[in-house]
Amino acid sequence: MDVWQRAQAIRLLILDVDGVLTDGSLYFGPTGEALKVFHVRDGHGLKMAQRAGIEVAFLSGRRSDAAYHRAKELGVSRFHEGLRDKVVVLEEIMAALKIEAGAVAAVGDDLVDLPHLRRVGLAVAVADAPPEVKAAAHWVTTLPGGKGAVREVCDLLLKAQGKWE
Repeated sequence: MDVWQRAQAIRLLILDVDGVLTDGSLYFGPTGEALKVFHVRDGHGLKMAQRAGIEVAFLSGRRSDAAYHRAKELGVSRFHEGLRDKVVVLEEIMAALKIEAGAVAAVGDDLVDLPHLRRVGLAVAVADAPPEVKAAAHWVTTLPGGKGAVREVCDLLLKAQGKWE
């Protein structure tokens, strides 16, 4: 099955935060709070995907107020942070939505993402992911994490499903 066919079946998009929605950099404010930069086009792509009926979930190994607020701003209610095992949460979300793995796309950027990338119908690696992650992916974005990679994924899904605006 090619990437286009895989993209046609997607009903749920799972995103890592650091390195996918951000470029992986961590900035700290004067009181120690972590600051993150999110790309506006990624956000717009996620809003378009949601309007087209694609569920979106953020799964992160780190805890982050900035990521929580970004999820809230985008209307992403499935926000899970501080995860050691993303596969467990992925399975819970799939069960809640009553969908199979073939209807799930996941985007990752590092080795910790490999277990859940191997579980989904469309595994995507961002352009700046390590070779092992790219090798496990069905598709690799042309843009790096935090720089429009998520928008590329959203565009692919919407175009493949005939929902491009």
